[in-house]
Amino acid sequence: MSITPFVEYEEASEEVKSVYDDIMATRGSDWVNNFWKALATQPDLLRRTWLGVKAVMADGAVDSLTKELIYIAISASNSCDYCTNSHTAGARAKGMTDEMFAEVMAVVGMANQTNSLANGFQVEVDEQFKNGGRA
Repeated sequence: MSITPFVEYEEASEEVKSVYDDIMATRGSDWVNNFWKALATQPDLLRRTWLGVKAVMADGAVDSLTKELIYIAISASNSCDYCTNSHTAGARAKGMTDEMFAEVMAVVGMANQTNSLANGFQVEVDEQFKNGGRA
């Protein structure tokens, strides 16, 4: 159960409804999910967060499916069940297969393992890797 009450469309202020309408239009959906309904108790937070997500998740130099896969990986690493499920559904809608999901989870597991080992052993970064490989 959510700590904060959800703001349903019918009960929302005009400001919140305008964000909800943009969410539905952008996603091609006829409903607003619980994450946004929870944030709607603070309309400014709702609008800022939605505009950020909308901008970041749009196609750009990285396509939106790849962005969804990255979001799944980070959400799984952060133990955010809501975001893992939400972005898995989003990725499936954009063409993610079960095999792709399994590979992403394998990368998440390996990255978490090797990150922990590198941190635990306090391994110094190789000079060739610094600045992302740019000299």
